[in-house]
Amino acid sequence: MRHGTRPAHGRTLAVAGGAAALVLLAATGAQAEGKGDVRVTKAVVNGGHNVIVGTSNTIRFPVAITVRDNSGVKGLTRVSTFYAYSAQGGGFADWTGATCKKKSSTTSLCTAVMAINPHWIPGYSDADSNKAAGVWQVNATVKANDGDYWISDNIARYKVKRASKLTTTTAPDKVTKGSKVTVTGALSRANWETLKYQGFKGQSVRLQFKKNGAARYTTVKTVTSGSAGRLSTKVTVDAAGSWRWYFPGLTSTARVTSAGDTITLK
Repeated sequence: MRHGTRPAHGRTLAVAGGAAALVLLAATGAQAEGKGDVRVTKAVVNGGHNVIVGTSNTIRFPVAITVRDNSGVKGLTRVSTFYAYSAQGGGFADWTGATCKKKSSTTSLCTAVMAINPHWIPGYSDADSNKAAGVWQVNATVKANDGDYWISDNIARYKVKRASKLTTTTAPDKVTKGSKVTVTGALSRANWETLKYQGFKGQSVRLQFKKNGAARYTTVKTVTSGSAGRLSTKVTVDAAGSWRWYFPGLTSTARVTSAGDTITLK
């Protein structure tokens, strides 16, 4: 099993864009060791958003680390991020560089850029790499102008999620008021072992409707995804408008909303 943040050279860098939110921990309480009074006082990952990783595109995301020392801040000497519940602390994200902006004589905001290329993931360990989706943590070593340094563990937590997809189709698409239509679709999510999207069975997915002229969709019913993530239900049509499916997501899997499919009245 391979562990540890990988070196970035000789690799195409990439990472998954953000979606839902959460992540942001101050560094208080983080285990640490070092010399002197330099400290991480705050860390925010990806602007407070989840990191969503699919099957092909490289994802880059920032880790904004606020550092303080009486002599001023020299910078970051190491940043790593990985699944928080891994016994060995290994991960498949690379630290690709950092910049620091002085905020005062004692404080700087240092932004590290991390990258995840899905093609790195299948070889990350001997186990199923999909199990690394969920809560991740950040460790960082910071250095001051006077030579003080601090190795800070668990300065922030956030979620790295498997990307998901969702489709919607209604049939027929032109009906009389009071008749029924069948709304179908499929829920799938990224499989980091095969680098393909795979149907996601047994999940609660909400069927939503927006009447023509309305400002927002409302949930009509909840359906459980079947084999290969398939969705199907019948509904009575009382007005023209758009139907869509919405999956609220899990700790390991990104939320997703399908495009709306419009029906009209005869």
